[in-house]
Amino acid sequence: MNFLKTIVAAGMVAASTTAAFAADITGAGATFPFPIYSKWADAYKKETGNGLNYQSIGSGGGIKQIQAKTVTFGATDMPLKAEQLEKDGLVQWPMVMGAIVAVVNLEGVKPGEMVFDGETLANVYLGKITKWDDPAIKKLNPNVKLPSEAITVVRRSDGSGTTFNFTNYLSKASADWKSKVGEGTAVEWPVGVGAKGNEGVSGNIGQTKNSIGYVEYAYAKQNKLTYTGLVNKAGKTVQPTVEAFQAAASNADWAKAPGYYVILTDQPGEKSWPITAATFILMHKDATDKAASQEAIKFFRWAFTKGDKAAEELDYIPMPDTVVKQIEKTWAADIKS
Repeated sequence: MNFLKTIVAAGMVAASTTAAFAADITGAGATFPFPIYSKWADAYKKETGNGLNYQSIGSGGGIKQIQAKTVTFGATDMPLKAEQLEKDGLVQWPMVMGAIVAVVNLEGVKPGEMVFDGETLANVYLGKITKWDDPAIKKLNPNVKLPSEAITVVRRSDGSGTTFNFTNYLSKASADWKSKVGEGTAVEWPVGVGAKGNEGVSGNIGQTKNSIGYVEYAYAKQNKLTYTGLVNKAGKTVQPTVEAFQAAASNADWAKAPGYYVILTDQPGEKSWPITAATFILMHKDATDKAASQEAIKFFRWAFTKGDKAAEELDYIPMPDTVVKQIEKTWAADIKS
């Protein structure tokens, strides 16, 4: 938590001290990629002197801000469909990929010791499973000492792309979830305590005994939270590793997807992590401030060229080179300079 807040503070300071002629690139949206966007921004500032002022407010807010033209770019983990992009005059592309994990706060349970499958996770979030020692959880975790305590369910309160991917996965894993709740950046949650951003959910889980939540993996690692394994589509128990995220991501056919609309949850493959996701950038095709628009593209080009190592260090998955080449063509064709 403190690590992330510090970056925000540093970002704001950088914004206020930047010379007027090198105005900061402004963006807002997804909290999912915030750790890597911050890391890239720091390195880019050192190298070029140009700053990035990114507000980590959730995908829903990012979509609203770019539609309202209050920022140069919006960021979302819920891609917009081609019709919506056309209607709003927007260009969309994937920037980096990552993964969502279930996290728990249970005494004596270490990261990766517990396992959930999609249906059991859905039943916890439906309020059908209310105790940690429920037979369904016990069956998946015969060797874990589970308390006979009530489960405190934590979920997002804001419009969130992390929620979109999590609920999209639950809809694929549970017919009951699909018919009663469905998917979206915000849903009618049957149970749970709301928290704002991946930051808020991480903080809440860290402080609340017997709780369960879902966050982007970098937040689980940075906040030393107890993540769980998951049973994937192939019926195999997998742990959140870069190898598992890459196995899921390798199924993506970016070339054929209009507006790069690809959802990476519940992918086939024995090693695939079931809640893998890309995070996307949204920009206006014909921006009012074309100079700002071009500065943002420079930053994104730099991130694609020089940011892979930083992404991997935080367990994000860089976009494949072939896709980056395709994205650069999209910029040239669709964004007016």
